[in-house]
Amino acid sequence: MRDTDARVQAWAFLDPEHALAQARAADDVRLSGQPVGPLHGVPVGIKDIIDTADMPTENGSVLHAGRTPSRDATVVARLRGAGAVILGKTVTTEFATYTPGKTRNPHDPEHTPGGSSSGSAAAVAAGMVPLALGSQTNGSVIRPASFCGVWGFKPTHGLIPRHGILALSRTLDHVGLFARGVEDLALLAEQLVGHDERDPDTRPRARLPFVEVAAGEPPLPPMLALVKTPLWERADAETKEAFAELVEHLGDRVEELELFPSAAEAWQWHRTIMEAEMAANLEREWETGRDRLSESLRAQLARGREVRALDYQRARARIRPVQDSFLELFEQRYDAILTPAAPGTAPPGLASTGDPAFCTLWTLCGMPAVSVPLMQGAAGLPLGVQLVGPRDGDARLLRTARWLVARVAGSAASAT
Repeated sequence: MRDTDARVQAWAFLDPEHALAQARAADDVRLSGQPVGPLHGVPVGIKDIIDTADMPTENGSVLHAGRTPSRDATVVARLRGAGAVILGKTVTTEFATYTPGKTRNPHDPEHTPGGSSSGSAAAVAAGMVPLALGSQTNGSVIRPASFCGVWGFKPTHGLIPRHGILALSRTLDHVGLFARGVEDLALLAEQLVGHDERDPDTRPRARLPFVEVAAGEPPLPPMLALVKTPLWERADAETKEAFAELVEHLGDRVEELELFPSAAEAWQWHRTIMEAEMAANLEREWETGRDRLSESLRAQLARGREVRALDYQRARARIRPVQDSFLELFEQRYDAILTPAAPGTAPPGLASTGDPAFCTLWTLCGMPAVSVPLMQGAAGLPLGVQLVGPRDGDARLLRTARWLVARVAGSAASAT
């Protein structure tokens, strides 16, 4: 693993001896005959904006260097309760925004791994860990999953609690999951969902059987809606060609759908909300260390501090009507929306983490999304497909994703 990480640089903090001590303790529990959890002994990477009581959490910023929390985030506590071994902290961009960290794409170190959950996606793709946690406020899970060729899952807003995780935007922040298969995503999600009174956007709910639902066969072949969004021109020629081939494979199980006019301004609403809430949440950093922030983050916070209360409230008020319109589509005909995860494969260079625009609308609406590592570009780099489902339809979305992989594999086999 040391040799692999020397090339990929996915870890912000890694203490092999501490990880081995956790593994030995897990062995002792098993040998003693005590009950073990569903993730017993499984190593997991944790994005370095998620608090861990036994490891630093530095939020990708020199302003928080050496910060060691006194308590685990709720998701970390739930992982430990399920028997997982917390292997280390994965690299995040600066405060989970746009300025890259040190991580490289495992498929080609001259290309970005995406962001902001750069290290989590790269660590799973490089085989250093089977599972990892990230976060998404815009495209920070779906995009790096696509670029690195792994499964990435952003659940319904409020499904997984965020207590103990760096707060950028209460309206938009989501916990995210990375794995090498849909079954592993379902198993990981099942351990993390649930109410936490310290996260006001979660709510009490019955246990969600992610593993059982995701592994089942759909009662009917799913119907997908191809949504290109108003930003289709940002998709490169390779992506457009790949999606045309995918639609041909799917045949009568996909229909192209135009977005309704009320969604056209969603990208501006997202920016207004995100930057205003970021400015409030990072006010201390702005006041005490703005000269040590990146130019990109300073610009975001400066814009956020100028957002008028009326514009902020108006943007937030427009989310619900768009959510309701999507709900009608799902109730009437469609099981999931099919759309790009990113404009193309991971772009060359390490100064940018790529364009999150194909994730923005779904993050704004708090709808579950999954990046499926289904295709690749001409240069061999991964090209993910994004599926989006109705709010609280997370397990069924994973089931549809599993069906999609099987359907494409079957179509390809019959073509040969």
